[in-house]
Amino acid sequence: MNRQRVAWLFLTPALIVLGVFFLLPVLGALALSFTDYDLYALADPHNVRFVGLHNYWALLHRPVFWAALGHTAYFVAVGVPLSMVVSLGAALLLNSPLAKARAFFRTALFAPVVTTVVAVAIVWRYLFNTKYGLVNALLEWLGLHPVDWLGDPHWAMPTIILFAVWKNFGYNMIIFMAGLQAIPAELYEAARMDGATPWRQLRHITLPLLQPTLLMVAILTVSGYFQLFAEPYVITEGGPLQSTVSVLYLMYDEGFTWWNLGSASAVAFVLFIVMFAVTALMLRLSRRSLREGELA
Repeated sequence: MNRQRVAWLFLTPALIVLGVFFLLPVLGALALSFTDYDLYALADPHNVRFVGLHNYWALLHRPVFWAALGHTAYFVAVGVPLSMVVSLGAALLLNSPLAKARAFFRTALFAPVVTTVVAVAIVWRYLFNTKYGLVNALLEWLGLHPVDWLGDPHWAMPTIILFAVWKNFGYNMIIFMAGLQAIPAELYEAARMDGATPWRQLRHITLPLLQPTLLMVAILTVSGYFQLFAEPYVITEGGPLQSTVSVLYLMYDEGFTWWNLGSASAVAFVLFIVMFAVTALMLRLSRRSLREGELA
């Protein structure tokens, strides 16, 4: 057997698994988005009707969808840069020659990533409780007024963003550390001999050589943050006043609260289109910046 046939032979089991558990459900959901599939269709498939683009058209005319999209965009616009800055800062500190007990801190900072979202979200819900939370107790000890973190629409989403950044920054930190360790140490030594300050080393050596890693982390973080669901579902249940309802939360509500599975499938594919457009825009901007850097 030639190499190509051997390669396909080894790939076939994985392709079958992907096809059965990923491709077929995606195609099925796409087909459902063009129907009025709901709770009654579960009992009798003959109740299903083809409605074309009606689910998408109705979705675009629902204020709750645009509100959910706005909440998700706010979460992504604030959470992604904050998460990347915290992750990069932690990676730089751990990668520093002056860092002590690196293994301990690397494990401690990565621990939130592997903990269960629901468990830690419940803990944060008690920490930010208006009456009994430790955060407000600390504010009172400092002489400040307590804040209704989870009951005020202006504070609920920032609290969820803070939780998401704490929960996920360790994953990006590990990726950044791998990128930093791939940068040749000779470049920093030459820069120090030329009198470059740490800030100039960061600006002219670290960040340019870390650009592919930054792009990959940005795409992964944007894709993950667009799928915001577990945090508001456990911490705020979409409240207060639906201020933390995300697009994925709306999809869950449509599909598993009201059993409008056709509409829920339409929400899922609209979210996919938005994510695809944002990712394509990020790739295009990064390629343009790389071309401009090469010309410079």
